[in-house]
Amino acid sequence: MTNEPIPPPGAAAEQDHNDTDPSSSSSRIATASKLLIAATFLLSAARSYTHRQIASLSPLPRRRLDVATGTPSFVKPLLDELTTRVKLFADTPPEEVKYWFEYTGPLQKYYYRYSKSRGKADYFEGRDDSGVISARLVEDVGGGGDFAPFFTPESNSIPSEAPFRTRLVDNCLHMGSPARPATGDGSFWAEWFGSSAGAMDRCRVLFVLNTVGAGKGSTILWETPPPLPHEAGPQPWQSEQETAAMHLERNLREIDAMCATGQIAARVQVLVCEPIPGVWTDWMDGLLVNCGGKKAPLEDLAEGKDDVESAVAAAEGNPYDGGIEVEDRASPVQVVVVASAKTADTCHDLKSGFMEQRMQDLILAPPFLGENGGGSKEQVDAGVKTTHPDLISSDDHDVYVALKWSTLVTTRTISAFLQASADLAAASKASADPNKDTKPRTKVPTSQFLIPSFVRVSYVSEENNKVAKWRMHGDFFHPAAWEICKDSYEMTFIPHSLSSHSGVTPTCPKVLEKDDHCGQWWAFFTEEQMPTAPEVYANENTVPLIWGGSNFFWMLTERQRKEIVTSQVCEHNKKKNKTNKDKCGDEPQAVIPLGDLESFLVNYMPNTALGKKHEKDRRPGYSQGDQLEKDREKVRERKQLKGQEEIEKALFDYTVYPAALFHKDATIKAARDQDAVIAGKASGNGAPQKIKSSYYDVTITKPRDPIPSWCQHLARRGLCALYADYLREGTEKRCLEACGLKLGWSEI
Repeated sequence: MTNEPIPPPGAAAEQDHNDTDPSSSSSRIATASKLLIAATFLLSAARSYTHRQIASLSPLPRRRLDVATGTPSFVKPLLDELTTRVKLFADTPPEEVKYWFEYTGPLQKYYYRYSKSRGKADYFEGRDDSGVISARLVEDVGGGGDFAPFFTPESNSIPSEAPFRTRLVDNCLHMGSPARPATGDGSFWAEWFGSSAGAMDRCRVLFVLNTVGAGKGSTILWETPPPLPHEAGPQPWQSEQETAAMHLERNLREIDAMCATGQIAARVQVLVCEPIPGVWTDWMDGLLVNCGGKKAPLEDLAEGKDDVESAVAAAEGNPYDGGIEVEDRASPVQVVVVASAKTADTCHDLKSGFMEQRMQDLILAPPFLGENGGGSKEQVDAGVKTTHPDLISSDDHDVYVALKWSTLVTTRTISAFLQASADLAAASKASADPNKDTKPRTKVPTSQFLIPSFVRVSYVSEENNKVAKWRMHGDFFHPAAWEICKDSYEMTFIPHSLSSHSGVTPTCPKVLEKDDHCGQWWAFFTEEQMPTAPEVYANENTVPLIWGGSNFFWMLTERQRKEIVTSQVCEHNKKKNKTNKDKCGDEPQAVIPLGDLESFLVNYMPNTALGKKHEKDRRPGYSQGDQLEKDREKVRERKQLKGQEEIEKALFDYTVYPAALFHKDATIKAARDQDAVIAGKASGNGAPQKIKSSYYDVTITKPRDPIPSWCQHLARRGLCALYADYLREGTEKRCLEACGLKLGWSEI
């Protein structure tokens, strides 16, 4: 038999046609067609029979089980991820399983320095396993790969999942203002959001943006032209410190993405020290199209203009040139000049705390009480704002976000804050119920008025190569805090601090064991956050509104705002009137939920904070300062770091607190505190006695079980709160510990 090539069907047909007469050819074609049709039917019958046989042997109950248990569609990728993780551990020989097998995710590049001589940027390559959303590493807006698709309008195509995906709005409406906006034809609401305005009520969020210190190099930002929108081609290299415009633009695009979800109505109040050119207002308004802004044709601005006047003159066809000002229509952006000619220099001074005070005044809008004070706290209506009605902060809002231009805000931070606030409100509601056991079983905060708060984290910077080396471990990225340390907080288990998706009603996981308790673990701050200069002096001149919270990124719901105003009025009256016996409320204290800790770590986008020394006696851990000096002296006596001054400085003079270490320390603290309670000890230090953390209390050289690793990965990504209906209130019990819901941890 020869290995001749088989001719294609077309060639064979042509050969047959040439060798035979037309009549025989037609009969053969007809016969072949009949045979082909018969073969097709036979093959179809065989396939149908085979499928029926396979179907009779396949586990049909599995499909019914998915429907019966109501596993949401957004959870199925997580289960597939678990299957892959389990297979990875099963297929890998034990001697090859390493600690880093737990971490999964795409390989990323972090550009940290540009070389003009080589014409390209240097970069680290690795995986950011921290769960923190970085403006540099996460290029897409929306809060990350889990949050962006979860909140898209198309995600509501499954009616049964609508309550899960609209939980943000539910929490917002229960914690926000009872007064709802007019949404009919002719209203601002209809102008901003169009025909979809009446489809669903939105969460009204006011962003108060502190722009002091924003610049391009040593030049104030507003004295330079804004970036060109819709610019084609690759973007030129820009370091994170080159201009504040890139960070301002990222925040505005994130806010616009929130409005695009159909669940948030955002307005932005930009605080400046002096009037700014209108071209910047147009530019900001044009970035918030989904929030009601209008695109202005600023792309005609000529490149290479060094000053604002030349850039504005180069703009042709700008609709605002004809006399239509942004202020004359319903814009989501309002620029507010907060200083006068006399106070402008003070406003620009980063140490003065001037802008931080203005942010608090605009958000709280407290009543004017005069020299003699006002009435009793019952006579003060905290819901009535007394700031000028032209200010958009005087309108009714549900959530207030105070942030500096250098800090990133995302949909994830809004969602996490609302969920944590609802959880604390549920605990407060349960404490008034005599049928619920709300007795604390752990350390408790000094205040009963708890507000979820945030901590800024920074990545490596090209400004300090030593810091870059400190922050890299293998091929992993580690964003780190510098304003707190291990001694800045303690852990507490707050009973019934879990709210259902129907509002602030206390709920309980269905799969909790009988001897466990409903609630979750929280980190509460025992020290104030300590930034480096000049912000540390701003904190001293304007004390943060929330004790232990940040002065440069904080949030309040309308309900929390009213409580703070009422308490401040009471304190003011007691100082003015010594006979006033009113009992004022507690000072608000900062807390963070353990199961959603990474959602409260916000990216400081210039990434220049690490590697800077704190001022003396103004550094994290100041409450344990004497012990730190003793430890340093002991190291010197033992000569453990002799000749290694750089390492000694890194350990004792700089505060670098990685996000992963923060999560580990908080978990270990919580487990040790409860272990001490069970074991009857006074302190929770040392090795575990009765209970332990199934994830962290293991030897690092031994591979962890894939399921705890999977659960921790979900917790770092903020899914314990985002998928609360499944991971907290559903039948999934494997991740209760990772989500911070188990008081008893794991028995030894």
